[in-house]
Amino acid sequence: MSKLFACAVRFLREEDGPTAVEYAVMLALIIVVCIASITTLGSNANNTFSNVALNTAVSSGS
Repeated sequence: MSKLFACAVRFLREEDGPTAVEYAVMLALIIVVCIASITTLGSNANNTFSNVALNTAVSSGS
């Protein structure tokens, strides 16, 4: 039991744990920004292609 307690105390004293948590938070924020930008880019591309298809259909129908 004392070995487990010693490991827990050593983990809390070392700075590796908080550093790993900080990197995980930064990674999560980067992923959120990437997903948001890809979603926006996809919506814009979809609107552009829809507009091109509509204009092509209208011009070829005349």
